[in-house]
Amino acid sequence: MTSTADLAALHQRQDAERELFELLRIPSVSADPAYGADVARAAAFLRDKLAALGFKARVDQTAGHPVVYAERQDAPGKPTVLIYGHYDVQPEAPLEEWVTPPFEPTVREGRVYARGATDDKGQAYAHVRGTELLLQAGPLPVNVKFLLEGEEEIGSPNLEAYLREHAQELKADVIVISDGSRFAPDVPTVTYGLRGLSYVEIHVQGANRDLHSGSYGGAAPNPIHALCQIISRLKDEQGRITIPGFYDGVEEPTPQEREMWAKLPHSDEAFARSIGVPALPGEAGYSTLERLWARPTLDVNGIWGGYQGEGSKTVIPAKAGAKVSMRLVPGQDPERITRLVQEYVPTLAPQGVQVEVRALHGGQPVKVDLDSPYVQAADRALRRVYGKPAAFARTGGSIPIVAAFRSLLGAPVLLVDFGLNEDAPHSPNESFALEDYHNGILTSAYLLQELGK
Repeated sequence: MTSTADLAALHQRQDAERELFELLRIPSVSADPAYGADVARAAAFLRDKLAALGFKARVDQTAGHPVVYAERQDAPGKPTVLIYGHYDVQPEAPLEEWVTPPFEPTVREGRVYARGATDDKGQAYAHVRGTELLLQAGPLPVNVKFLLEGEEEIGSPNLEAYLREHAQELKADVIVISDGSRFAPDVPTVTYGLRGLSYVEIHVQGANRDLHSGSYGGAAPNPIHALCQIISRLKDEQGRITIPGFYDGVEEPTPQEREMWAKLPHSDEAFARSIGVPALPGEAGYSTLERLWARPTLDVNGIWGGYQGEGSKTVIPAKAGAKVSMRLVPGQDPERITRLVQEYVPTLAPQGVQVEVRALHGGQPVKVDLDSPYVQAADRALRRVYGKPAAFARTGGSIPIVAAFRSLLGAPVLLVDFGLNEDAPHSPNESFALEDYHNGILTSAYLLQELGK
């Protein structure tokens, strides 16, 4: 097996950065149809790169954006590793809050700033370069398949059908995903839990048109007022969600998990400072890490209604609405939770308005067995990069397709994240520390070696 020092010496940092920056310049925003050609261009970029590395690589069309699939099966008798990532990115808005253009990668103080830098182009491309690094040293120690999709940021609406259609071709011993955050900058991390997701829109309809607030104020229903009343009643004063049946079946963290998390280098004060707030409100009776990783949540992600322009316009709007996401934990089913919300929210509506809850998308929560040999292989790979054992942590985020991977492909999932929360995924000025990118490349190479044992 090639030594740690040998692989590190082979790593071509400038080339790795140049190629990543080229990928980051492609505005592959999956949510906006105007970027459709750019999404396709990003897929072609990845296909061509993997083909140049000797993979059988192709772009497969779906009902939406395409999937990139590639494979090299050069290691008979060795495990097969399927590496999943996504090349689509979030919309860049609000553009005015970006210090530098979102699709012109800019390096400042050791970080590359660009939309998709950490979520997920930088992390996914680290695996491409990690495979290339191994190929420079000799034959691959395992069989490797890549599945890179273009719709993760819109809930992967077409990937499950793709998995069903290509289940035999995608068969693997383990599925490796890097699409999240390590616990802290100096803490190598294996993620063993993801929260699930239920995402809905609440639509409130009042009068049949916007009304003059002088002529109708005091008599006509106001959908914005109604919406605010509804939202305010979705949680009680202790931070608990009021939807009947919402907490049924929720798995509590085990005593072993609580003990393990208590040893992590976490500070509520530092966490609050990092996001610029004076306090951390949340569900009473649980620590911050427990609330982030092991408790379900409900958050309003967007709200609209009425006049938004400059100056004044005295109207009572006809409509108002809100986007609401609920992060779910083991023991909760997203379809059931969505149904409970659709049944409960209309009962909170005041007189004079009609309320509809529209389901957008969701995903199952996931937990990984910490005793898995694949988890132990990841720990060994991270030790080779960081010189210390990995921390085992859950994350509050969701990757909806992970549960489908396990059910449709029958393979365990291994979550080894290279990013950090401070990278600001989904936010203006998203970034990725270049050192984390390079460490991700080395981790990917060492992980494939360890899995080959």
